[in-house]
Amino acid sequence: MKQLVLVFIGGGLGSVLRFTISKYINDASTGIPYGTFLANILGSLLIGIILGLADKNHLITHNYTLLLATGFCGGLTTFSTFAFENHVFLKTGDFVNFALYTLFTIIIGFLAVFLGVFLIKNI
Repeated sequence: MKQLVLVFIGGGLGSVLRFTISKYINDASTGIPYGTFLANILGSLLIGIILGLADKNHLITHNYTLLLATGFCGGLTTFSTFAFENHVFLKTGDFVNFALYTLFTIIIGFLAVFLGVFLIKNI
C-alpha cells in the first residue's frame, strides 16, 4: 500500500508540473506544443539521473525510486498527449511539424536519458 501512495503522490506532483509547463509554454498561435516537448525531455533527463543514482551504489532507495521515477517522472512525461498532438498535426496536414516534433522528441528524449545516466556514472 505504501508503494501505491508513493507513486500516487509523485505522479500527482509530476502531472501538476507538466500542466504548468504546458500552460505557460505551449504556443497557441502556432499550435506547436513546446511545453509538452519540454516536459517530456525534462522527465527523460530526470529519470536518467534518478535511475543512475539508484544503480550507482544504491544511492537512493527503492521507495524513492518509485516516488521519483515511476511517480513523478511518469506524471511529468506524457506519451498520450504527444500522440494526440501528432494526430492534430496530421489532421491539419502539418506534416513538417509532425515529422520535426516526432523526431526531436524521440531522439532528444533518448539522449536526455543517456545524458542523465552518464552524468551520474561519471560524478
